[in-house]
Amino acid sequence: MSGALPGEGEFWFNITTGQVESGPMADWSKLLGPYKSRAEAELAMSKVRERNEQWDEEDEEEED
Repeated sequence: MSGALPGEGEFWFNITTGQVESGPMADWSKLLGPYKSRAEAELAMSKVRERNEQWDEEDEEEED
């Protein structure tokens, strides 16, 4: 057993602070991830926005 905590060595985006964390440091309800790299975690909110826009467009198409 390595003694590593769950999520340790991975990167997380904290939606409250807007910062990337190395290993989960905040409450799970405030985190997006895990991500394999800091760069990937830094793009988390832009990916969320893109997906939300895509889903909104799909919903609008279904309503038509």
